[in-house]
Amino acid sequence: MHKLIVLRGNSGSGKTTVAKELQKVLGSNTMLISQDVIRRDMLNVKDGKDTLAIPLLMELLRYGRNNSEVVILEGILVADWYRLLFELAVELYGTNIYAYYYDISFEETIKRHQTRSTRCEFGEKTMKSWWVDKDYSEILNEVMITESQSKEEIVQEIYNDIQNK
Repeated sequence: MHKLIVLRGNSGSGKTTVAKELQKVLGSNTMLISQDVIRRDMLNVKDGKDTLAIPLLMELLRYGRNNSEVVILEGILVADWYRLLFELAVELYGTNIYAYYYDISFEETIKRHQTRSTRCEFGEKTMKSWWVDKDYSEILNEVMITESQSKEEIVQEIYNDIQNK
């Protein structure tokens, strides 16, 4: 059965770190789709409502549904801008979507950002300009991830969720 894990939240919250760890834990035939890799590295486009990253992300979701046991989609993925992507996700995966939203304070994301390799690429002012508070999706039935949870606890929670369904 094909499963989709969605990790969303503001920059610096820990989504990519957890996504990479989940991919290791889940092993072979686990596809990781990172919004930043698609948008910044592959396409070199800005984020926004009509970003050119959306059509490619949609194609990758289709590919993953047809070829991978588990797909992990991670990124800021602002709910309003990526609505069509989430609608496609529901169409492709139905009830086999495990969505998580990082409901973490701005101050905590700044602290976490200081530990990242990208900490010199952008700082607090830029992160504040990207900030969307409580950006819950109306389409995805998201579980909240809080700043009190460690990476290990989050990975274990998600792993347990997808094994128990």
